[in-house]
Amino acid sequence: MAEHGPLLRAVVARLFPADTRDGDGNAFGALTYLDRHLATHPSDRDSIDAALDVLAGLGFAELSPDDQDAALTRHENEPWFIRLAELVAEGVYADPDNGGNPDAISWAMLGYRHGLPEGPSGPPAQPAPAPRHHSGTRDYDTIIIGADAGGGVAAAVLAEAGHHVLLLERGVERSYADSGHRDHLRNHRLSLYGHNTGPDLEGNPRVFVDSGGVEHIVAPHAPGYHNLAAAVGSGTTLYGAMAWRFHRDDFRMASLYGVPEGSSLVDWPIDHIELAPWYNRVEAELGVAGDATRHSHEGAPRRPYAMPPLPPAPQTATLARGAASLGISTLAPPLAINSVPHDGRGACIGCGSCVGFPCPSDAKNGSHNTFIARARATGRCELVTGVVVTHIDTDPAGRVVGVSFAAPDHAVRSVRARNVVLAAGAIETARLLLNSTSAREPDGIGNNADQVGRHLQGHVYPQAYGLFDHEVHGSVGPGVTIGTTQFSHGNPGIVGGGLLADDFVLPPILFWKACLPPDLRRWGREAKAFMRDNFHKVLRLTGPVHEIPNPASRVTLARNVRDRWDLPVARLSGTIHPETLRTALYMQQRAFDWLDASGASRHWGPAPAMTLSAGQHQAGTCRMGTDPARSVTDTGGRVWGHDNLYVCDGAVQPTNGGFNPFLTIMAMSYRTAAGIGSP
Repeated sequence: MAEHGPLLRAVVARLFPADTRDGDGNAFGALTYLDRHLATHPSDRDSIDAALDVLAGLGFAELSPDDQDAALTRHENEPWFIRLAELVAEGVYADPDNGGNPDAISWAMLGYRHGLPEGPSGPPAQPAPAPRHHSGTRDYDTIIIGADAGGGVAAAVLAEAGHHVLLLERGVERSYADSGHRDHLRNHRLSLYGHNTGPDLEGNPRVFVDSGGVEHIVAPHAPGYHNLAAAVGSGTTLYGAMAWRFHRDDFRMASLYGVPEGSSLVDWPIDHIELAPWYNRVEAELGVAGDATRHSHEGAPRRPYAMPPLPPAPQTATLARGAASLGISTLAPPLAINSVPHDGRGACIGCGSCVGFPCPSDAKNGSHNTFIARARATGRCELVTGVVVTHIDTDPAGRVVGVSFAAPDHAVRSVRARNVVLAAGAIETARLLLNSTSAREPDGIGNNADQVGRHLQGHVYPQAYGLFDHEVHGSVGPGVTIGTTQFSHGNPGIVGGGLLADDFVLPPILFWKACLPPDLRRWGREAKAFMRDNFHKVLRLTGPVHEIPNPASRVTLARNVRDRWDLPVARLSGTIHPETLRTALYMQQRAFDWLDASGASRHWGPAPAMTLSAGQHQAGTCRMGTDPARSVTDTGGRVWGHDNLYVCDGAVQPTNGGFNPFLTIMAMSYRTAAGIGSP
């Protein structure tokens, strides 16, 4: 690219032009960012280099600004140009440690405040912590696979009940100090070039089958991977922490609506009353901020939350007035985030980058700093990190006797236990069962009825954006302040419904990627002016839709693609059910109505599509039930045909509710673990 340096500088100056208030993209560090990026991404470098050859032939650098804009306009729909405009935006708006945005100059232009004590990119980037090695002990009471939301709860309940527990995790221990670096391009909300936990990008592929039936090998940071953060605490180390209970009617969807053709919709084999005591325990022991008096949708007695709600934001009053004009009831979304100091940890400091990152004040209450910390404090829970369980081991009669796992040095070790608990997430739990074949179960443990891996669900999030004439979005996190459950059920002609709420705080580059109106050019004067003038005036309403399970959405094994341990990887296929799409479109329109009633001058949002849904909210692949022919576990989470093998993650959920599911995963895990731990 060296020979095109002056030409590229001229192009950058038109993609992000100077005006009477601010300099051009070169002054904002875009060229420095491009030099660094193109040096390590040859596909981008080659396509842009070829395009610059064409511009050089036009004498682009010598043209007037207007003629330069006219020349670029002729190419603005070509892939190389779209990509170059994206890269310039990344250089301008991402955190300074990526090479652009010197002294956070673009953030000052927008009025974005990062709120981090160390500076705009947070603590200095550090290597991942070293794995925690196995002690060499061979026998345990219980082995738990996955230190996530469900696995962490199970570890605490069982260790405190006297079990000698081995907790195995493929990721490592993370904290704000060692992984709080705020890379706005490599995190679990915008993972363009990587992420900030695990699994490693190399050696951990999956196969994603698109809607046309074409298979793609995808890396962990790619959208088709549907990654669940690999770390002690998993997604709870960096989630938004919306701590909803499911609606009382979420447990009886088939009874309320019937079973849509082609779906596998069922009622849960337990109801909200049975789960209420476990919700109570999790909320109290985890720490939730909110106002429990407003949660009429739950339909069961409950305790007050441990902490008051987090404070409102600029958009709260605006949305409250709009909701009132439509007769929509609202409430403050419950958050597993300390609104005040709690349990020996600090309160939220309101930083400008919440979801996707560890918390600078340790105010996010996840399994890592609550339940797993408790389990380890007993002295009866051994935590081993950086390992991958390769097989669930059985004896000649088919009884589960333990597991085998691969250590960081690739040595495979076998350990034994009276009980084995799977909590690796709905995708990896299903994959492990399918990879664990035996003479008795040649298609995988628990899979004699071909149910393991089916009914994969996540959450479709219909997006609605509104432009206001006043500030409705600040830089203070978490950002979510007001929501409604009014459309969870009872919508005419719609199966189920969902939650709507304002969204979490968005860093500038994520705002640029996600929130701009579709008719706005992504380059030039208009794009720059829109960002500068409206960064605080665009509001997003969104929320999870209660998906209708599709048995063809599933996890199988990709026999021809293997990971670094030579295991067949997960193959993800299928789409949401058509009824889910109908519900998503309905909920998007309700969000548009709410924005309009709140004073938005215009609204927009991408139409939901018939795609596979899983992601951080993955569920359903080992659903519980009362019939072994239609489910994988019984109502206690025990895999059919095995009296000592349990599932304690979202895989057991027959449906995923119309809410963020982590609190339900924890409550279900508490219930299952309490059953295991009972004498």
